[in-house]
Amino acid sequence: QVPLEESGGGSVQTGGSLRLSCIPSGDSSNKCVGWFRQAPGGEREGVVNMDNSGNINYAAFVKGRFTMSKDSAKNTLSLQMSDLKPEDTAMYYCAAAERGDRCLDNDIRYWGQGTQVTVSS
Repeated sequence: QVPLEESGGGSVQTGGSLRLSCIPSGDSSNKCVGWFRQAPGGEREGVVNMDNSGNINYAAFVKGRFTMSKDSAKNTLSLQMSDLKPEDTAMYYCAAAERGDRCLDNDIRYWGQGTQVTVSS
């Protein structure tokens, strides 16, 4: 089991920054992990993921603005979000796949409880 505990999120104005954290309770070192988001009325979409080799893949719409990192000593994943835009408003979910090389939606085995990010103009 790799239950995921999320924290962070909140409300900011356009151009602001937020940081999300995710702590897997189990060993996630061999799993692909990352974040997805879902806006009201929208479909869930992948934001960023890190495979078990440490490769980080960003969605085009966040590249250059969001940075994912992993603190192995603390077993903590972080997502630093900068230059936030109203279209980034969504519920953000930390996620872990059972496999280590890919984090597509269908690969996800474990989901965090979600944290709301709201960006006002």
